Amino acid sequence: MAVYTDVSGEELAEFLRDYDIGEPLSVKGIAEGVENSNFFLHTGRGSYILTLYEKRVRIDDLPFFLRLMEHLAAAGLRCPQPVRRHDGEALGRLAGRPAAIVTFLDGLSIARPAATHCSAIGAALAALHRAGEGFPLIRPNALSIEGWQPLYALAEGRVDEVMLGLGSCLEEELEHLAAHWPAGLPGGVIHADLFPDNVLFLGDAVSGLIDFYFACTDAYAYDLAICLNAWCFEPDGSYNITKGSALIAAYVARRPLLQDEVNALPLLARGAALRFALTRLVDWLNVPPGALVRPKSPAEYVAKLRFHQRIGSVRELGLT
Repeated sequence: MAVYTDVSGEELAEFLRDYDIGEPLSVKGIAEGVENSNFFLHTGRGSYILTLYEKRVRIDDLPFFLRLMEHLAAAGLRCPQPVRRHDGEALGRLAGRPAAIVTFLDGLSIARPAATHCSAIGAALAALHRAGEGFPLIRPNALSIEGWQPLYALAEGRVDEVMLGLGSCLEEELEHLAAHWPAGLPGGVIHADLFPDNVLFLGDAVSGLIDFYFACTDAYAYDLAICLNAWCFEPDGSYNITKGSALIAAYVARRPLLQDEVNALPLLARGAALRFALTRLVDWLNVPPGALVRPKSPAEYVAKLRFHQRIGSVRELGLT
């Protein structure tokens, strides 16, 4: 989440006339994230999240995201729900951007997750994969193996401005993963961005999963690999195998892994680390002037990538 596009009070009031959620009482920009412009919206009827979809989001993808949230909620997953307008549509237009309103969920994100939180997220991820079964729409993952070389090209020539020697490191990794990336693994709807700031907790229990704007159709084990990267490393860069074990055990208790998925998990974790190193690299080098956004350094995920390059067994991720 972030804010790239400002919204005036007059524009907001006009936009909300198409909804049955009351008059706006307050609106506040959300600085976290990098993709869209997001606002906390409080009206006479409650609290909501207002999202303006920026240029990097394809308009044709928006029905997938919005209908997916409705499908997952109908299957019992706790996630935001699009608020439909008087005409029944979930998508409108505000300040020159496609825009939608979704329901607000109670809960807090956890900045320093413990093993109990990792266990909870493993269970929640398996529940998401199960809930997504039968969803009729397909969205290829634009940020998987086929998209990494074009993504790197957006930063090529400037990479070593961020970290000396990073260019050759990433180029070698791109070549390795292109030659070894697994195919044919079980798949369906994945979140693809289930970081701690996209999970809400009440106590130690997950109260909601949010921000489905990277969701797509891909291998379930790749989603698991993303979570291992996002939840199981310590601030000093070390991998916490206790957290990894807790996350994986809770996941496989609800959706057992096939042997092919087990075998592929270390390489998938390596690819997930590269994916976020690349997107953070591009964002770090291309922040629009004046945008209310805090880009994240790619250095964290470069270090995670190097960890995955060194390990020799899935046991080192916590899978026993």
